[in-house]
Amino acid sequence: MTDPIRRSDEEWRRILSPEVHRVTRRRGTEAPFSGALCGLYEPGTYLCVCCGAELFRSESKYDSGSGWPSFFAPVSDDAVELLEDRGHGMVRTEVRCGRCESHLGHVFPDGPEPTGLRYCINSVALEHQPED
Repeated sequence: MTDPIRRSDEEWRRILSPEVHRVTRRRGTEAPFSGALCGLYEPGTYLCVCCGAELFRSESKYDSGSGWPSFFAPVSDDAVELLEDRGHGMVRTEVRCGRCESHLGHVFPDGPEPTGLRYCINSVALEHQPED
């Protein structure tokens, strides 16, 4: 992972669209089955839309039926950071970009092997970089 990126909320607002800002900087969620990357299974790498950090590879993506892109592992341990989220009357584990702290989604312990994890990620928080 490269150096952390820190910007003020005003700077993020200038750089990001209102929807991307709402999800990534305000910990929002896009509607299920609405994201452009939900059904994309082309080979490549999924990057943070805010800073371009590599987060997930297509080899770890699977159809969870949840309505959001789902992965069983990030590209590396430091690609994402995990934080306890007690919002909305639940206890969940929030997934953030390890470089710029963008909210990506949540991780759940109901995924497939080999990890048993489901990284449930908002499409608008990701950019797909096709394999060359």
